[in-house]
Amino acid sequence: MTSEPRAAFGLETEPASDETVHCWSLDDLQGLDFDPFLSDRLRDGRATRVQLPFGEGSAWLMARYAHVKAATTDPRFSRAELVGRTVTSSSPHAIASQQASLNYADPPRLNDMRRVVARAFTGKSMQKLRPAAQRTADSLLDEMERHGSPADLVEHLHGPFPLAAVADLLGMDQDMREGMTSWANLIMTPGPAPERSSDARTTVRECVVDLLARRREEPGDDDLAGVLAAASDAGEITEPEAVSLATAILVSGAHAVRNNSANMVYALLTHPRQLERLRAEPDLIPQAVDELLRYIPHRSGVGLPRIATQDVEIAGVVVRAGEAVYSSYLAANRDPEAFPDPDALDFDRGPIAHMAFGNGPHHCVGSMLARMESEIIVATLLDRYPALALAVPPEQIEWQTGGLIRGPKALPVSW
Repeated sequence: MTSEPRAAFGLETEPASDETVHCWSLDDLQGLDFDPFLSDRLRDGRATRVQLPFGEGSAWLMARYAHVKAATTDPRFSRAELVGRTVTSSSPHAIASQQASLNYADPPRLNDMRRVVARAFTGKSMQKLRPAAQRTADSLLDEMERHGSPADLVEHLHGPFPLAAVADLLGMDQDMREGMTSWANLIMTPGPAPERSSDARTTVRECVVDLLARRREEPGDDDLAGVLAAASDAGEITEPEAVSLATAILVSGAHAVRNNSANMVYALLTHPRQLERLRAEPDLIPQAVDELLRYIPHRSGVGLPRIATQDVEIAGVVVRAGEAVYSSYLAANRDPEAFPDPDALDFDRGPIAHMAFGNGPHHCVGSMLARMESEIIVATLLDRYPALALAVPPEQIEWQTGGLIRGPKALPVSW
């Protein structure tokens, strides 16, 4: 059941007086503990009202797999309508520019931007990047061995490796890479220091502007910065869009893979049966990486919402025009109706349609690169270090606080 957009479309609709609003405090969790708030929402079986720590008002939360899939593919829910609005959220400020960002676009403009980016994310380009990425991983681990056991994998591998991979994809010169990992971490950890996070975003944006200018002077073969600069010059995308796209891919590639690859290794080192199976069956690693992506609660809270452009009946409720709707990919990945025994790490699930990279028009454009990096990290560590183990008890691992992406501050290992 739908209706025409309301006259008060720009204003958030207040919940009915008998409608419960659940306050989601986003408490920092230890290890890979699944958020009990999301477990409760999965048991609700319908969309529920939530209020997050920042912003104003309340929003609907979709948690069940079928509901998330429906909400993220329904064109009546718009990201573009978020621009200029303040809604309840996980962050004190927008992580990306609202005016020219892929994340705040709807089809058909979204499709135009994705088509440009896809030119650098082809199977051929990934095959070209893989040998260089493998050499980088090997070099970083050589240096770790010179340091000696025990050593921190976050410092020696999970931090520098994803940055090197995404910088190679972009065609970023070596002199521009220094400090980039720490800036990306600040951007994606806005809670404790919003001003430092915002300043870091400005710094990275300035580096990207410089990178695109360099690519115009010295065009790369098919690196992403060259692709974006050429598309901007040809009028396919605007210059602010080119900058926003490069910035988002750089920050996400450096930070999200840093944390999630560390989460993967932590998960394997605390699941000895699955670890030994991968040692015995290395061909299973791509399938195992997919299951790890499903299993790991890789973020805190939830990403960007969408705004209903008209009344929509969905997930057992009626979402009114102008209301915000969040979709939890983490919860969808633990829905027992989609994944039997969802809290088990099971490498025998076979091909799985998890939502670790999102769903619908906003599915992550860098998923192919992230998978490649994760496969290289897992395969290389298992091949080089038959006795790889945590150097401290799991409960002594310190985890990041106040971040949008979850992960260990350090991952001390012995070999």
